Amino acid sequence: MRLSPHFTLKEFTRSQTADRHGIDNSPNDAQTERMKILCENVLEPVREHFGKSFSPSSGFRCEELCLKIGSKTTSQHAKGEAVDFEIPGVDNKELAFWIVDNLEFDQLILEYYKPEDPDSGWIHVSYKGEGNRNEVLTMTKGSGYSFGLPT
Repeated sequence: MRLSPHFTLKEFTRSQTADRHGIDNSPNDAQTERMKILCENVLEPVREHFGKSFSPSSGFRCEELCLKIGSKTTSQHAKGEAVDFEIPGVDNKELAFWIVDNLEFDQLILEYYKPEDPDSGWIHVSYKGEGNRNEVLTMTKGSGYSFGLPT
């Protein structure tokens, strides 16, 4: 099933942890609709701008999978509203700044990025149909979360 022209439900529900533990990581209809909205409003514009194919590293996580990996069952991943990704050959900080400057989103986190290694880390971004906060955070090892992006 396609969520949008370039992204599939299979990509969003793929999980090695779920496979290893026999967890059914299937979303319900409402969660699937939220993933479609996320793809249409964030991932498709990113793909169009950068002109490169990419696949989410983590998308939907059912409640059982959230618990297995130490996440909360209230995570936006469990609602179908969040995705983690990076684009091969694109600096993750550059990617984060482009999203902040050009798209609406609920939360964007530049996770574990190291300036000396532009391929390090990844982008977490969430999108809700209404009430997006446009909250921007950076997560660094040892320091935790801080508001904004590194300059």
